[in-house]
Amino acid sequence: MVIGPLTNTARTADWPHWRGAARSGVVDEDSGFDRGAWPPGKPAWTAKLGVSGSAPIVADGRLYTMGWKANREWIHCLEATTGKPLWTQSYPCPLYGRKSEGDKGLYSGPSSCPSYDKQTGYLYTLSTDGDLNCWNTRQSGRHVWRLNFYEAYDVAQRPLVGRRRLRDYGYTTAPLVYGDWVIVEVGDDEGNLMAFSKKTGKRVWTSESKQPAGHSGGLSLMTVDGIPCVAVMTIRNLLVARLDPGHEGQTLATYPWITDFGNNIATPVIDGQSVVITSAYNKSSVVRLEVSRKGIRQVWTAPYAADACSPVLHQGRLYLIRSGLTCLDFKTGQRIWRAPGFGLTASCVFTSDHRLIIWANRGDLVLVESSGKSPKAYKELARKSRLMKSDAWPHVVLSNGRLFCKDWNGVLMCFKL
Repeated sequence: MVIGPLTNTARTADWPHWRGAARSGVVDEDSGFDRGAWPPGKPAWTAKLGVSGSAPIVADGRLYTMGWKANREWIHCLEATTGKPLWTQSYPCPLYGRKSEGDKGLYSGPSSCPSYDKQTGYLYTLSTDGDLNCWNTRQSGRHVWRLNFYEAYDVAQRPLVGRRRLRDYGYTTAPLVYGDWVIVEVGDDEGNLMAFSKKTGKRVWTSESKQPAGHSGGLSLMTVDGIPCVAVMTIRNLLVARLDPGHEGQTLATYPWITDFGNNIATPVIDGQSVVITSAYNKSSVVRLEVSRKGIRQVWTAPYAADACSPVLHQGRLYLIRSGLTCLDFKTGQRIWRAPGFGLTASCVFTSDHRLIIWANRGDLVLVESSGKSPKAYKELARKSRLMKSDAWPHVVLSNGRLFCKDWNGVLMCFKL
């Protein structure tokens, strides 16, 4: 297996997997504001791709995303610049996972983000019903292999946690391509995490942790005392598992974190050996942790939280959204400023010119000055409001000077910056 370096920056215009090239929501592209690109004009193109909370990705000039209609889940490949359909694939799939429970008025169809492997040209998708599929993008999406977690491992329904009613939203976490593997949070009694050969789908290892799966958007790579690891929010804790040869899947550290409804949604934010986790409901807090081979130490906690929005760390400031946008000092957890106007549905991207792009509510596209440029107060630079008719669950994407904004109904808009 080839293991590459783990970095916090990536100089690429592609957005090949969850939260961008660096998996952080920070991109090496400017916002276009200084060139007069905000507020963006009319969409360069619009497509209707079926109900879905799944975010798009962009690689090698093509956009890939998922949707659901007519009792089938669909994989779409479009020309990123024009929206021209290039190919589609589909397979039978229910609107919700077979063991799902609760909140079906808030989501439907696939939730997890696809992942693209540049080495092979393979695209990996995970349905709400546990279908892990591999598609060859260089052969018009030819199907390579498939595995269904419920059928292969008889995965149980998520247990009741917290003080409120049971919630099970099916599979929501993006597959992670790492070396020769594709790693997925399965949440089975054989292992919370499982790694499969990215070429054949054969299982390679399972994690020591047997926790049920959380509902996170994605896994996070990190290095702890020189050991490559992956961090994930299970239904009961933050799990940091090893990836080094001979120790694959072994638990390096855990931190208890149980949220009502199992809503550990936000992806862990990584900075060196620091990890930031946050949830709303009974937690309603954000915590910075320091991880080592000896365990996990809490650095600070603050009474702010995110729902679906994974926080973004930029120049020593942490930004998170729940009933408003909050900017915290990463070193201390102290609030720098807070602004209302953003609800439960939101995602954000930091650009190379130190601006924050927010996609929220029912299609509010907002550009905000960083706290470095506006240290004392929230400063909004531009806004386009109510672009959609349903919630903006899917993550916003910035790639090659284009913004891709999608809603729960599967409407996708491309804005050229």
